[in-house]
Amino acid sequence: MRGIVTKSTGSWYQVMDDDGQNYECRIKGKFRTQGIKTTNPIAVGDFVEFELEPGQQSGVINTLLPRRNYIIRRSVNLSKQTQIIGANLDQAVLVVTLASPATSTGFIDRFLVTAEAYSIPAILVFNKLDLFSEEGLEILAEYMALYEGLGYPCYAVSALKGEHIQELQELLKDKTTLVSGHSGVGKSTLINAVVPGLELKTGIISEWSDKGKHTTTFAEMIMLPFGGKLIDTPGIRELGIVDIEPQELSHYFPEMRALMNQCKFHNCRHINEPGCAVLEALENGEIDPSRYDSYLSIYNNENNRK
Repeated sequence: MRGIVTKSTGSWYQVMDDDGQNYECRIKGKFRTQGIKTTNPIAVGDFVEFELEPGQQSGVINTLLPRRNYIIRRSVNLSKQTQIIGANLDQAVLVVTLASPATSTGFIDRFLVTAEAYSIPAILVFNKLDLFSEEGLEILAEYMALYEGLGYPCYAVSALKGEHIQELQELLKDKTTLVSGHSGVGKSTLINAVVPGLELKTGIISEWSDKGKHTTTFAEMIMLPFGGKLIDTPGIRELGIVDIEPQELSHYFPEMRALMNQCKFHNCRHINEPGCAVLEALENGEIDPSRYDSYLSIYNNENNRK
């Protein structure tokens, strides 16, 4: 039998067959994905082949079918632990907040680089519009101008007040979308607004740390009533980059990619080389300093916990 993995809780996976029937499945023995060492050999969004156990409604997954793409992350505090957080995606949405808690540009850029590396269109959704002061709205406009100028669609919404939710529904319609973000950015509240009646559990922001508490504890695929699939993922505190060589990194920054052929040296690192078109663009204000800082941080393999 063939199906799609709709939930992963560690040792058990929920698999939905082509008729929409769900089965609880485990994996067969030592199951390893080709060339990828991760904590989860199978991820939500994966297509698999499975067989039912005799006389049971549970099954055993015996084959992972080829993936079109995936989003993978490394836990910064456990540098060898990597995890695939969603597979076979049409797009990936990062939910961002500028306060309570604040999402750093470094974190945003790491997510965008990961999506670029696996050819997954990325979208930024700025939540908690209802909390913005006039100054906050000006900062939001700067963020949106920066990322829209790089080709990333940006949306500003209030999940709590239901503002601009219809635009998101149209964005998600008939697509498989991964939704990610820090704990506390209102991801579950946003999904509840997009899918009325779903009633995902939502949490509160910890007052002493201004960080969110995890309310989603495992990845799960949600079937959208207006068409499409949404993969809800646990909140990410840090995002380590996986499987990107330093010399490839600039390929995943669109503003650098556009200039690479203009550098004096074909193997330019864009750090201190003479005749570097990227450094010249940075000096001329054509590349945002925060983006270049993110490039250096990833290049030097620095942690990003913000």
